[in-house]
Amino acid sequence: MSSSHEAVWLRLGAEPRGPHVYGREVDEPSGDGPEPGSLVEVFDDRDRFLGHALYNPWSDIRLRWISRGRRKELDRPAEFLLRTIAAADRLRRKGLRLEECTDAYRIIHAEGDDMPGLILDRLGEVLVAEYHSLGFWKLRGEIEKALAQLYPGRLVVHKVARLAVRREGFDDREPLMMASDGRAGRELEDLTVEFTERGVVHRVHPGHGHKTGWFCDQRENRLKLAELSRGRAVLDLCCNAGGFALQAKRLGARHVTAVDLDEVVLDKAVWSAERNQLDVEFVHDDIFRYLRGRRDNHEPAPEVVILDPHKIIATRNSIDDGLETYGDMNALALETVRSGGILATFSCSGPLDLATFLGMVFKSARRAEREVRLLEVLGAPADHPQRPDFPRSRYLKGALLSVD
Repeated sequence: MSSSHEAVWLRLGAEPRGPHVYGREVDEPSGDGPEPGSLVEVFDDRDRFLGHALYNPWSDIRLRWISRGRRKELDRPAEFLLRTIAAADRLRRKGLRLEECTDAYRIIHAEGDDMPGLILDRLGEVLVAEYHSLGFWKLRGEIEKALAQLYPGRLVVHKVARLAVRREGFDDREPLMMASDGRAGRELEDLTVEFTERGVVHRVHPGHGHKTGWFCDQRENRLKLAELSRGRAVLDLCCNAGGFALQAKRLGARHVTAVDLDEVVLDKAVWSAERNQLDVEFVHDDIFRYLRGRRDNHEPAPEVVILDPHKIIATRNSIDDGLETYGDMNALALETVRSGGILATFSCSGPLDLATFLGMVFKSARRAEREVRLLEVLGAPADHPQRPDFPRSRYLKGALLSVD
């Protein structure tokens, strides 16, 4: 067996499906075994070659498949990464023609693009790579070189996802955010970038805050809700940097109120409103306190309510507590909508499946004593492709409801 990569064998009877292979399915190597985060060849219990994967003995996800093709396909990893990233980029720019409406979109969607553990977003003139895998973090130099060919002159920001630090065994003694220009850690705090999404200019801090710094996954939903908001009063809850609120006002909403507890993201939203000359009322408050205050003060009910909270359920162990929180906020939001109005409610929690999410929403409607009809199930756009053998790739779930 001649190869520059070490080998890992699956256990007897293991038939892993999907992009991940878990520790219970792997025959642990004797001795030291391959280096954590290394690229390995994978064989079954009968010594048949299955493909290449990123190996990490510190993670419950022991192997992340990156190729199930020919054995020589990973002889030159840098060339393989360039081909894979180029194909994904071609889909976004030429297939989906995203540059016609925005210069902020997802280039690599982890498992959906057969690169499990790597997220890559374009935010204007900056590219942000978010790592959920130690293996891809160790390949960041090759990733950077590939991006230099596809997006010449662009700054690349590399960021380790917060939950991955513990789960993947990252060394937190080194900076967990660095850029292609040599800056690292706190040196990147003042980095800002502007981009345009469907006529609205935004400014964000690449790599900071939730995800890569911007929610590319809500782009089409922002447009859909904005079109439904013409001439109506809109309430945008957990508004973050104002994506929903600003699009709604741009397309003719009569009045828009946007609420968030995070002062940092509200400052970005206020900047964008001023930059685009859009009149939006921003409120710095906790949405539970705000909604109860509206109810108690008998304030006029908005005709469109949008509820898009941050990730509440990070692991399967937190599903029950998370559902309770989701249920409370959805019940309050449903109480707030004017009769005959619309609620768009979302969850970006991967462990929460669509059926359970919808069940929570309908239960919240009963608590709020409101009649609802499901008009449409919402999700992420086409630059967030999904694998049929990996349901969690559909992490973003939304329900568009009419409320009576």
